[in-house]
Amino acid sequence: MGKPTGFMDYKREDAKAFSVKQRIKNYNEFHEHLSKKEQEQQGSRCMDCGVPFCQSGMQIGPAFSGCPLNNLIPEWNDLIFKGCWEQAYNRLKITNNFPEFTSRVCPALCEKACTCGANGDAVTVRANEYGIIENAYNEGYAAPKIPKVRTGKKIAVIGSGPSGLAAADLLNQRGHSVTVFERSDRVGGLLMYGIPNMKLEKKVIDRKINIMKEEGIEFKTGVNVGKDVKAAELIKEYDRIILACGASNPRDIKVPGRAAKGIYFAVDFLKSTTKALLDNGLKDGSYISAKGKNVMVIGGGDTGNDCVGTSIRHGAKSVLQLEMMPKLPDQRAEDNPWPQWPRICKTDYGQEEAIEIFGSDPRVYQTTVKEFVADKNGNLKSAVLVKLRPEKDVKTGRLMMKEIEGSEYCADVDLVLIAAGFLGAESYVTKAFGVNVNARTNVDTAEGSHKTNVDNIFVAGDMRRGQSLVVWAIREGRDVAKEVDESLMGYTNL
Repeated sequence: MGKPTGFMDYKREDAKAFSVKQRIKNYNEFHEHLSKKEQEQQGSRCMDCGVPFCQSGMQIGPAFSGCPLNNLIPEWNDLIFKGCWEQAYNRLKITNNFPEFTSRVCPALCEKACTCGANGDAVTVRANEYGIIENAYNEGYAAPKIPKVRTGKKIAVIGSGPSGLAAADLLNQRGHSVTVFERSDRVGGLLMYGIPNMKLEKKVIDRKINIMKEEGIEFKTGVNVGKDVKAAELIKEYDRIILACGASNPRDIKVPGRAAKGIYFAVDFLKSTTKALLDNGLKDGSYISAKGKNVMVIGGGDTGNDCVGTSIRHGAKSVLQLEMMPKLPDQRAEDNPWPQWPRICKTDYGQEEAIEIFGSDPRVYQTTVKEFVADKNGNLKSAVLVKLRPEKDVKTGRLMMKEIEGSEYCADVDLVLIAAGFLGAESYVTKAFGVNVNARTNVDTAEGSHKTNVDNIFVAGDMRRGQSLVVWAIREGRDVAKEVDESLMGYTNL
């Protein structure tokens, strides 16, 4: 490494967030990024460690540790320290199709496994990645690269989320002709409508999609395969088909009063805001509004946090966030050592904003809904909540949350957002193509394979592995591209 003592000479400096009062005035990304010189200094903190767990992407204990894409992190950190920004970009692009996305929305599994983080502060890997890709756009390194030779093979990718886009990108660069079908009005899938602008401004997606179009990929939006277009037509027209439709079935909360007006799935709430923001700047009232309402978010994950942050920007009167499970510890437990993923309590941007605006953390742990209560017009007016206690199931050993008798209480709410996760692939797509699904309703494949039970049809992303991270979706897309290419050509150089 260029500076073996960098991690001792310099402290960690990351992109600073704008103040809460400043950032909740709009829906823009809200970090002030480091200068090129400062980023080079941060690159020098990447130590010459013997085993770079940051790029391992391996399972250690119950979770994965390090980058699922096996990004060559020590190499490009060293290159930016030396000021070799174009070479750093070239090394980054070897493993990651979309660093402009992951440097904004990835929870940075790499940093959690960083050797510096074992006894100090991890290297700013995600910020360094952001610096590399944005510099590449500024300097022209990220310009379109049009394939010089075409194979004559045609591939249809159903779904334009991160897995579908990654597969399309690689297969197009290989020389195959790729068409991506998207049922929404804009390309991006989860990236476009599942992640708020505050984390990923949509002009960043459009910038990359425009490059992919110049490189020869065809995008067809507003086409719902399985309904607007029959699967048999695509099977006849294309040599291979990749299903990358995501895990699109939101998990519901089935309790008395569920039919009350004012209860929505989080994905519908977030999509309505993003679409209205892009279509008309939120001026025509075509979105689900939290303005002046007592909002309750059911679910403590990233999507729940996004609902909290979005509700605050709408002008919510109050925000309550329910989490069924106990609060995680603030520090690593003894049975959760580095370099495992740290199972600790994280206070994200939405919760930070709620704490400052409303004076307290919106999260209530070990609590769930027992009943929704509507007024005489059917509009939601309150919810009956109940406290839970953890108990181990004698047979399975799994932790189960049981109701505490007599712990019920009422909360005034007139807008509920269900962010309880997703159950699997939508049945109309799987039935249209005749592919088998497993018990979790994900498309069934053999271990380590993306091939379905139907000839020439492959699957990738959340549709195969279940709800997961953007970085895992990109890995899935890369893997399925390699498998499809080999099935077409008899070998692959992907």
